Amino acid sequence: MTFTRYAIYFAPPAGAEWTRFGTSWLGWDIEAGAAVAHPDIPGVDVAAVTQVPRKYGLHATMKPPFRLRNGQTVEALREACAQLAAAQAPVKLDGLETARLGRFLALRPTGDEAALNALAAACVRDLDPFRAPASDAELQRRRGTGLSPAHEVNLVQWGYPYVMDSFRFHITLSGKLDKPTLATVQDALDTRLAPLLPAPFHITDLALMGEAADGRFHLIHRYALSG
Repeated sequence: MTFTRYAIYFAPPAGAEWTRFGTSWLGWDIEAGAAVAHPDIPGVDVAAVTQVPRKYGLHATMKPPFRLRNGQTVEALREACAQLAAAQAPVKLDGLETARLGRFLALRPTGDEAALNALAAACVRDLDPFRAPASDAELQRRRGTGLSPAHEVNLVQWGYPYVMDSFRFHITLSGKLDKPTLATVQDALDTRLAPLLPAPFHITDLALMGEAADGRFHLIHRYALSG
């Protein structure tokens, strides 16, 4: 399969019960590269709530999606991912919890995030030679959301505002919702998903992802953190 962009994700372990629920919740399986049925939750239009994040699958972004720089190859990117993962240790956090980030819902880690943030920074920094520069249109689109000076620096240097000191690990579970819907959906997730969440929460690998022509993301390979 040919991909238009690549990204580095934390992709939850496929066999975990919370992963299976989250994958069904979003309706897209990044491992299988296939749509899956949503859970039936009374009072919640799951398909509508998850329409925006669906194409990305259940994940947390470690290095945001990027086009491959001219002169670079997928084979070289794969090798660089393997070298990066081999130099990084697994990360352990206390757990995960549902959280509101503005008008959308996500899973956020609990506990000390220093090692996690350092891992994300290494992904952004070490793999940046593979990223094609952001186009003027991309830069202007990002700036249109209103960026702080720190976000602007990140955008120019790394092609994305919310990296390095502005990074917040999160696993997106919804698009932007109005307040009543936000409360209803969070209640549903606290009932159905929260009891399944791991405690402690381990990150043991990084996932190289590819975006297909239809905009959906697929798992290319997992690289064990073995540093």
